[in-house]
Amino acid sequence: METLRDILDAAARGVFPPPDGRTTVVPQPSARDAGVLSFTAHSVVFVDEDPEWVRGILRATLADELAATMNARFLTALMDRTGREHETIDALLVADPLPGSPDLPLTELTGPDHSRVAYARNRREEVRAWAADGGVVVLGRGVAGRVEVSVEVDEGVRQRGLGRALVTAARQLTEEPLWAQVAPGNARSMRAFQAAGYVPVGAEALLLRQ
Repeated sequence: METLRDILDAAARGVFPPPDGRTTVVPQPSARDAGVLSFTAHSVVFVDEDPEWVRGILRATLADELAATMNARFLTALMDRTGREHETIDALLVADPLPGSPDLPLTELTGPDHSRVAYARNRREEVRAWAADGGVVVLGRGVAGRVEVSVEVDEGVRQRGLGRALVTAARQLTEEPLWAQVAPGNARSMRAFQAAGYVPVGAEALLLRQ
């Protein structure tokens, strides 16, 4: 049986589910992670619920299943069913690792004092963080064990290329495909990730335990 990790690994290679307008339902990869992935003309719901219930709610939500999985009514039904919460729909991007060491001077952080590090440790395992002059980059294993990156740039040094430098450096700090979840409205962050070679592959809505 295909797992969420199988689907993500294939997407990282540029191989996506068929654009057939359908929805695949797979089990949650862990008790922590549930949600929805939307690729081109195909969605993946990863939740420990009856697949027929999921499809029934989709049919009741919208006639067009292409849009139904990211519809507020469907996500609300999932939250009611699972007792989980939902924050936002993110753009999902991925990049291959890069060889060599980062050109950007980085100092590894060992404590949870930084807010970005504390946030990551609530949602990921094996979290590591590095500080640069004016910013922080954080890596950790998130959904289905994939390696995820997040960054934070101090207000006073924004629009100087530091965000792009940090997410580029992140590609040299891992040996696996690197995933990023970015709010679509955060155009500055989207531009930084894309300039650093990250490719948008879809959208993601995570359901969080209360």
